[in-house]
Amino acid sequence: MRDEIYWVVTAALKPGDYDAFVEAITPLVAATREEPGSNAYDYSVSSDRTVVHIYESYRDSAAVVAHVEGTFSRFAEEFGQLVTIDGFVVYGWPDEAAKKILDGFGSTYMTPFLGYTQSDAR
Repeated sequence: MRDEIYWVVTAALKPGDYDAFVEAITPLVAATREEPGSNAYDYSVSSDRTVVHIYESYRDSAAVVAHVEGTFSRFAEEFGQLVTIDGFVVYGWPDEAAKKILDGFGSTYMTPFLGYTQSDAR
């Protein structure tokens, strides 16, 4: 069993708010990049700039808690004013502390059952 926790968030962005959203999340992305437990943090947008997908990957549950409580919490209010979360799908085996935080986003949990990542210990 791997410790990595990752998710995909689907969010609606109001027409015309894309530039404000990019401005709001740029420092969030920079801060997340500095977290030792952050593996990946990618934003993608639809061609009409009204749907955003966010892919996040963390080393383990402790890194999830550190990100949400330490980094994301500083940006959460402005983030929430610009998007509406339509889906939040979590993959991996988050512990109870991580689940308590992720439940607040309306998360759906998917348990991996077959596969690998190149970062797996061999």
